[in-house]
Amino acid sequence: MNDLNTPSLRTSQAFNTFSYVNFAVAAVMMAGGVYFLEASFAAKGFYAMAALMLVSSTVGITKALRDKEESDRLHNKLEEARTERLLAEVSQAR
Repeated sequence: MNDLNTPSLRTSQAFNTFSYVNFAVAAVMMAGGVYFLEASFAAKGFYAMAALMLVSSTVGITKALRDKEESDRLHNKLEEARTERLLAEVSQAR
């Protein structure tokens, strides 16, 4: 349930499509750059491994940041509920 004060966290289908296409184009360009690089096969392998590790670590960082944000949001909701309950108890006691 979303009220007017809570921003929507969903992205549009257009943005999602743009992101996938952007990643695919970048991956193809990187692969092409490594393939046509005038270097030994071993050097190309190291560049390819570095590119894959960079993508993998980027995905890991993104997931960690998203999980932290979701955890903080849940923690804030719990704290807000506790505060409201405490205020309600104090109001009833008077």
